[in-house]
Amino acid sequence: MRSVNIWRRFDYVLFAVTGVLVVFGILMIRSATMDAVSADLISRVPDQIQYALIGTVLMFVLAFIDYRMLGSLHIWLYLLLVIMLILVLTVGTVGDAGARRWLNLGILIQPSELGKIIIIITLGHFLAQRYEQMDRLSTVMGSLVHISIPVLLIFLQPDLGTTIVFVVLWATLIWAAGLRMQHIALFLLAGLLATPFLWSQMEPYQRQRITQFIAPEEDDTQGSTYNIRQAAISIGSGGLVGKGYANGSQTQLRFLRVRHTDFIFSVIAEEFGFVGGVGVMALIGVVIMRILHGARTAVDPLGSMICYGVASIIFFQTVVSVGMNLGMLPVTGLTLPFISSGGTSLLATLAGIGLAQSVIVRRKRLA
Repeated sequence: MRSVNIWRRFDYVLFAVTGVLVVFGILMIRSATMDAVSADLISRVPDQIQYALIGTVLMFVLAFIDYRMLGSLHIWLYLLLVIMLILVLTVGTVGDAGARRWLNLGILIQPSELGKIIIIITLGHFLAQRYEQMDRLSTVMGSLVHISIPVLLIFLQPDLGTTIVFVVLWATLIWAAGLRMQHIALFLLAGLLATPFLWSQMEPYQRQRITQFIAPEEDDTQGSTYNIRQAAISIGSGGLVGKGYANGSQTQLRFLRVRHTDFIFSVIAEEFGFVGGVGVMALIGVVIMRILHGARTAVDPLGSMICYGVASIIFFQTVVSVGMNLGMLPVTGLTLPFISSGGTSLLATLAGIGLAQSVIVRRKRLA
């Protein structure tokens, strides 16, 4: 396909809405870190801008590259992901919470974030080659083995939130490929039986987040209950239209912690109110709908798998991020797509948009 035809079929609505969300996210990070004295917080805005520019270039590059060529490289991409995750566990950079999740390559890179996009390609290719064999348990088990290696390496970092994202991504793709009902029942039973073991392998702070969500401590002034309470105050005080940009008292007086990452939705709700919060979710909804349209009009199963995978990550992380800000879900540390501070997370999300665009520009002509 000639490049002129590719750019004629480029989804400019998807690109424009993505751009609006990224710019809005940078502005909200600026508000959340305004007058900061910590060097880490001061650097958040320029770092986000840097990753946004790199991510935009990457998005266009991936849109131009035929996604089927990337699918043909699935073995090498999978090996690259596994090697990066092993390097994280051996020579990775340790963060403030004691988790080893980053590689220092001149800039800090979180391989598990990039792994979300890589696994969409590799697992999508695996299922696309076998979508007519989804009635076989061996096919489903093969997909489970495929996802289990990176999931185990990410769980050991430890990073429970991203581990759950990978599991959701696997469930979405095998469902899209045509998972049979009897297999669903089998995996639900297996998951139920494995729950005690998984609980025993969690870090203490991970178990504490879950137990505090189920039975919150009223006098908790340091843990996740305090953060959730401050988030509720921020969201409630925003009212219908909010207090105005950079005028949120909970944010500017720093009662709201990790406000530039986990609880940035609370900053949005405090400063722009119910209208602003719903507006952001509506824009993310437009992004998801455009990607799902790409899945429906893709020329092959791999294209559909890629779009379903990208859409599922954006949808799931949005639901979890907003849910934990509202106190409806436990705190997991997952970022709000396009908005939260996090360079590699933004890079991976924009790469996902680029992959979806690669499918969209090569869609069926009747669409």
